[in-house]
Amino acid sequence: MTTHTPPLAGRVALVAGGTRGGGRGIAVQLGAAGATVYVTGRSSATAGRSPMDRPETVEETAELVTAAGGTGIAVRTDHSSPDDVRALVGRIAVEQHGRLDILVNCIWGGDPLTDWERPLWQQDLDTGLRLLRQAVETHVITSRYALPMLVARGSGLVVEVTDGNTARYRGSFFYDLAKSAVIRLAVAQAEELRPHGVAALAVTPGFLRSEALLEHFGVTEANWREGAAKDPNFAYSESPAYLGRAVAALAADPDVMAKSGRALATWGLYGEYGFTDADGTQPDWGAHWAAELEAEHGPLGAAL
Repeated sequence: MTTHTPPLAGRVALVAGGTRGGGRGIAVQLGAAGATVYVTGRSSATAGRSPMDRPETVEETAELVTAAGGTGIAVRTDHSSPDDVRALVGRIAVEQHGRLDILVNCIWGGDPLTDWERPLWQQDLDTGLRLLRQAVETHVITSRYALPMLVARGSGLVVEVTDGNTARYRGSFFYDLAKSAVIRLAVAQAEELRPHGVAALAVTPGFLRSEALLEHFGVTEANWREGAAKDPNFAYSESPAYLGRAVAALAADPDVMAKSGRALATWGLYGEYGFTDADGTQPDWGAHWAAELEAEHGPLGAAL
């Protein structure tokens, strides 16, 4: 009888911003592939809620990682604080003997700061700049302290999680700037990491069924399809597990360096790697957009 070795067994991952949504989905699926996953964020069972004021905690995500087959380790971290991030990376270095294979920058927390109604010249400047610090500077700080471990190993993967993989405007000035900047972070890191054998890329989900979005539609993951009565596009949404499986597939790909520097999407990756969503389907937001939304909203654009 042969035993199956999970594809990421022995690998160590840091999912920064893994409390909920896409970050939680990525952390859990890396765990399902056998990885040890450090889950970080500001919402903690011991330290209380972040300004997002959501109930999900890093401890819950870590428990889900372990239940999926990996090893989940929760570390409450404010990624806007260099001291916090330095301490986190130091802990990983000690506990994992200097090993880090996968860095996922999924820090966001910008929903309460996004103004979808007004143009730049009518928005509150302090709020907009705070969004950029929360959604971009946090990624920079985290990479600054975590990358030396990947470079020292001469291998690994950095994933910048974004929204959209094209140059198309995303509906709000500061939101658009943040999500576009994250793609550029992947491009820049890819160039600097390539001589060291480390890949860096950006990944976007489609219409993501986060915990907050499920609440907005008044459904749960068990009966999510009922939300399509409010918005037909919701029928083409995807769970955080879909994004997580995309990232896990990339992390397990021995040829991932060929994709370094690119901005990728779940709807382009499922066909290559064959993963499915949690319910066995393979949502394709790009195809749905082209068929139903392009005429009104314009094309998504070419991938960056």
